[in-house]
Amino acid sequence: MDLLIVEPLEPEVVQWLEARYRVRVAPQLARETLALRKALFQVRAVITPPSVAIDDAVLRAAPFLRAVGRLSAGVENIDLTACTRAGVEVVRPAGASAVAEAEFAVGALLQLLRRVPVLSPEGLLVGRELGSVRVGLIGMTPAARPLALLLSAFGSEVVGYDPALHATDPLWASWGVKPVPLRDLVEQCDAVCVLLAYFTRYRGLIGERYLLGCKPNQVMVSLAHSSVFDESALAEALASTRMAAAWLDSLEPGALDPGRPLHQAQALQVTPRVASTTRESRQRSAWSVARRIDELLSDPTPREGFKATTEGDVADLAGD
Repeated sequence: MDLLIVEPLEPEVVQWLEARYRVRVAPQLARETLALRKALFQVRAVITPPSVAIDDAVLRAAPFLRAVGRLSAGVENIDLTACTRAGVEVVRPAGASAVAEAEFAVGALLQLLRRVPVLSPEGLLVGRELGSVRVGLIGMTPAARPLALLLSAFGSEVVGYDPALHATDPLWASWGVKPVPLRDLVEQCDAVCVLLAYFTRYRGLIGERYLLGCKPNQVMVSLAHSSVFDESALAEALASTRMAAAWLDSLEPGALDPGRPLHQAQALQVTPRVASTTRESRQRSAWSVARRIDELLSDPTPREGFKATTEGDVADLAGD
């Protein structure tokens, strides 16, 4: 078997792959861990949904595997180190969902700024206009570029921070974003969009030292995995009403359970990873992953200088 497809794909993409390789389409394996490992034994490439974890145990069950395809940009449950050791490339569509994510972020900001009113000098509760606020972008992922363009069209001032991108990098100027330190961004921005790609070194990055000093009445939209936040600090910022509202589109399982800091948090909106999922973005993602897997499977020998996706590649992906 050349290719196992566990993630539902557009029919034309599947047909294109079937014309080239021996393909098995089995979306039910996403819920059957043992059956999935058994099915992987002679597979050279697999495309999986975000719910399927790729770890050492899975890779040991797939000795011929060369590629793992993932239509979503997130890799929270893919062991990149294990994939590198096994010579398995993690194939992701670096920029396919950028426009979808940018549009979602703008829509979320517009809703929060209007739905969560602030007190005007006249003593009235009023909404705010996106064009009148300073917006901070945390993470120069591919979505940051179209997002900065959209925000500028509204008239917003746009600043940014990325822990993997030096302030002198020419990308800042080419994308129209002014680099600032993270503390300054959180303290001075009326609205913040968190776009960071998930890596373990970023866990809890946005914590008490930043959130408790956020600009009063700030709204925050996060497309990043919620583990980049310190949950207690975020809950306290919301409870104090210093942060007016937050919108999380990628929440860690169980984060709202009783006993967790964000349980029954006020002014918190949660959506289930819908920012990157549009008809158009899924088509772009499917074709991007399919074509890269085609390149790998059509090459009978391992590539020279092979290197799987690692934490250090974040800036490279942003520049695509």
